[in-house]
Amino acid sequence: MYVILVYDIGEKRVGKMLKLCRRYLHWIQNSVFEGDITDVKLKSLLLEAKQMMKQGDSLIIFKSRGKQWLEKEVFGTEKNSLDNLL
Repeated sequence: MYVILVYDIGEKRVGKMLKLCRRYLHWIQNSVFEGDITDVKLKSLLLEAKQMMKQGDSLIIFKSRGKQWLEKEVFGTEKNSLDNLL
């Protein structure tokens, strides 16, 4: 499945969440990731994320069958273009 993950987390835990999400998905903008992921890997990511989250933190995941089912438009500067991946 293809997912877009967005988080808003306390300043002290941002670095840990960033490293966690980068293990599973592609970073595209501050606190925003996207990519293909299996159900098992998504469950693993969520388990680890929930363990580090505290009250007031949030994590949102948008799921799609595949990237082809999403239309993406970028206005302004794209922080990390996925077009350059080999």
